[in-house]
Amino acid sequence: MASEAACRPSGKRPCKMQAFRIWDTNQKTFYLRNNQLIAGYLQGPNIKLEEKLDMVPIDLHSVFLGIHGGKLCLSCAKSGDDIKLQLEEVNITDLSKNKEEDKRFTFIRSEKGPTTSFESAACPGWFLCTTLEADRPVSLTNTPEEPLIVTKFYFQEDQ
Repeated sequence: MASEAACRPSGKRPCKMQAFRIWDTNQKTFYLRNNQLIAGYLQGPNIKLEEKLDMVPIDLHSVFLGIHGGKLCLSCAKSGDDIKLQLEEVNITDLSKNKEEDKRFTFIRSEKGPTTSFESAACPGWFLCTTLEADRPVSLTNTPEEPLIVTKFYFQEDQ
């Protein structure tokens, strides 16, 4: 699989950022609307709105995720009992796995057959998700088995 061979972190050498096409198991791709990441069906001229997912491997299973060339990063934001996905303006290549404050940007990648799921390292049990309904925000869920929630994604290296 292309993503596996792409980057094996060795020692302290930082891995390079790679861009991937991502879509959920219902073929919805990601796009940005009002500074929010949305999953929907893009067709015709709107196809160019598709956001590529920028990924920096931290170790074998952990990654930082971003969009816009790694200038907007996905994070798990906790406010009391409320947990949500946020886009933060930080450079993905400035993040460090050794910094506690950067843990909210870390996602654990689990592959199951051809699909991948992303669990927040800062909020264990919370997974990146879309809903069955199109044009809804990409978010986080702690009920990944719920029938209306999609937590499995396909992604391939952007050529």
